[in-house]
Amino acid sequence: MEPLLPIVTRNSRIAVVIGGGPAGLIAAETLAAARAGIEVTVYDRMATIGRKFLIAGRGGLNLTHSEPLPGFLARYRGAAPALVRAIEAFPPEALRAWCEGLGQPTFVGSSGRVFPKAMKASPLLRAWRARLAELGVRFVLRRRWTGWTDDGALVFEGPGGDSAAIRADATILALGGASWPRLGSDGGWAAILRARGIAVAPLRPANCGFAVEWSEHLRARFAGAPLKRIALSFGGESVRGEATISARGIEGGAVYALAAPIREALADGRDATVRVDLRPDLSDAEAARRLAAPRKKQSLANFLRKTLGLAPAAIALLHETKGAGLPADPAALAQRVKSVALRVTAPFPIDRAISTAGGIAFAELDEALMLRRLPGVFAAGEMLDWEAPTGGYLLQACFATGIRAAEGALGWIGQRPAA
Repeated sequence: MEPLLPIVTRNSRIAVVIGGGPAGLIAAETLAAARAGIEVTVYDRMATIGRKFLIAGRGGLNLTHSEPLPGFLARYRGAAPALVRAIEAFPPEALRAWCEGLGQPTFVGSSGRVFPKAMKASPLLRAWRARLAELGVRFVLRRRWTGWTDDGALVFEGPGGDSAAIRADATILALGGASWPRLGSDGGWAAILRARGIAVAPLRPANCGFAVEWSEHLRARFAGAPLKRIALSFGGESVRGEATISARGIEGGAVYALAAPIREALADGRDATVRVDLRPDLSDAEAARRLAAPRKKQSLANFLRKTLGLAPAAIALLHETKGAGLPADPAALAQRVKSVALRVTAPFPIDRAISTAGGIAFAELDEALMLRRLPGVFAAGEMLDWEAPTGGYLLQACFATGIRAAEGALGWIGQRPAA
């Protein structure tokens, strides 16, 4: 078992980072790379670091996005003003250069998303861990942070129930949200901070799927089927992409992009009917023109497949939302294809979400991301009250806020007299 206490050299300062995800690791790197005589230790409750980072990279690690910065920042919706300084100081170009420095070149995909050429997280994490070791960063694993003592020391609990208190000159909290709790981020920190009088917005699922009351026929036949090259619309927003029918509802990239307004509508008791355009590349008039062609002896399913290129799952969706029968009139049928009404009833549970909305209110933080009520304690990453769609925006903000918190901690330590 790892020793709990950091190794302290004479006249050194102690910086503790709690959380071994991207925000915590980049914060630790920033602190150690400053060569300011600071002993940097990362604590994590899991047996290994970066577990969620590794899982996220299984299908191709989407690091950031090549979108111009004004549009990029708009993806953070209401939290954009609070994040702008951090992201402008460490923009997507800087994240790509950082990856290059670790020997992991990146490329821009056709969607504008940025990936490492290795298309996975493990080589990047190995190189990163090696750099942190060279910088002298220490790791203490399998230790859960449970709060502070009355006189301000950090308390960690080990796997056997043993606990110890650690004093730090600066602390960076980077414990993540509450999604994927089996990977380490269960949101338990929220109660600790609320007990200290810190406002924490309720943690809610983000980038999540939504429940739909499917018929047994669609659930049995098409659970797991993709809906490709579609467009979803809700609340005046429209997003092109893909989705997947699941036994419980609908999920996928196009759904995640609209998750925030859909979730808020449901929370407010408003109608949450999503419109699905099954052929967004065709105008209503062109779809009607194609559907006016003689059907002859073809079944309706074959006719829709041949004239509009609809897959069986898309055709089933047409039948699902309006009961038996589809209109015979080509214009009316085209309108149905172009605007399938899909009523969602609830977001999927937070433990199935890709990320989390809610967190520490920005009003509780100063510009350096230090908690105003807890001097010397900084917060970064998904613990903060922001959310963004998938596409590289999540990791970018985690990296940027991790660096900003570390720079704030360096400034705090620098202005404090040595013990």
